[in-house]
Amino acid sequence: MEKATADLARLVPRLVAVWRGLRQGARRGPRPPPDRLLPDELREVAAGVARLSGGLTRERALAGARYMDDPRLLGAYLLFYWPTSYLQARGVFSELPRRPGAVLDLGSGPAPVAFAALHAGASDATAADRSARALAAARALAAEAGEPLATKPWDPTRPGALAQLAAGRTFDTVALGHVVNELFAGEAAAEKRAALLEEAARLLRPGGSLVVIEPALRDTSRQLLAVRDLLVARGLSVRAPCLFQGACPALARETDWCHAERPIEPPPLVAEIARAAGLRKEAVKMSYLVLAPPGEGWAAPPPGRVFRIVSEPLPSKGRLRYMACGPEGRLGLSLQEKHVNDRNRRFEKLLRGDVVALTEVEPRGDGLRLSEASEVRVIARAGEAVSGPPTLSPALPLPGGGARQP
Repeated sequence: MEKATADLARLVPRLVAVWRGLRQGARRGPRPPPDRLLPDELREVAAGVARLSGGLTRERALAGARYMDDPRLLGAYLLFYWPTSYLQARGVFSELPRRPGAVLDLGSGPAPVAFAALHAGASDATAADRSARALAAARALAAEAGEPLATKPWDPTRPGALAQLAAGRTFDTVALGHVVNELFAGEAAAEKRAALLEEAARLLRPGGSLVVIEPALRDTSRQLLAVRDLLVARGLSVRAPCLFQGACPALARETDWCHAERPIEPPPLVAEIARAAGLRKEAVKMSYLVLAPPGEGWAAPPPGRVFRIVSEPLPSKGRLRYMACGPEGRLGLSLQEKHVNDRNRRFEKLLRGDVVALTEVEPRGDGLRLSEASEVRVIARAGEAVSGPPTLSPALPLPGGGARQP
């Protein structure tokens, strides 16, 4: 994430310049600092961020509303949530099997995901949204940054809108950042969301990727997993983060969900706005899926007993534990302190999202226990692509007996 963070730092003055250019009643007088806000500006943005935070993460009254058409909320998004969405997308694009190529950013707002794609090596990007004001901000930012960004109107609630938008064109990457959870509320929401993603996946070129990024809230994460299961049942395959090919095991208990987390050092401006709004911004958290085009099968996992870490470290008296998910399903991994040695010491430093291969483990309780003989090998760090062999590995034993085909 270091390069992404550095790229974002160079964008911050441009974000501020665009915000000031779009702001109604902008201050006249001496030129303000390019990368910091004046006291009255900070108060205005912090108030907008507080409204967005409450409306999108707590009571969710703004979810699905046209808040991007409100100049103050758009401005708050541009200076606070835009950088976070940019870093989220950069993290996901780093897991794609190839560069993003030609990108369609659906429900783009002022296009943080499109900019992330361009900085991750995309050849071109089109931002599509129903808010003309948000698209104007995206164009202004593209002009400031000298990026080849196109914009088009798109209303996801209008039948046929996606086909009309694409106009027969296909893409290497289609992305939806913080969009799906705000669409199609009600009992049939999961079916309608899955139908939209199926339609978007049909716009992919062979080898392309459908990228879906959602908030890391429990409810929105579980909703995304429910949509995932519908798509998997209809034959779509998941590139990331899933190594398990059946129905998501995180949905078995209502208290479980699945999200990614990347520690970051936020830009000083974002940290200042967070403090002023009474929020904390110490990590990038998200739920996400990367889906392959229709007809493309699941990639085989790396050989051996492979797991993605899906929790923070869970220390208890005399041992360290993680929740993990792999071809065998979702289960706990544990290692007692007295068994730590050079072969398994990496276990102590694992992060949520890391993919590891283990040897010499044994079933214990609801998971697997490592021992002095166990070896821990990190196959991919969080945010890195996972590569595997060209053929499927054989069925793997489950804790407590039985086997599941990966």
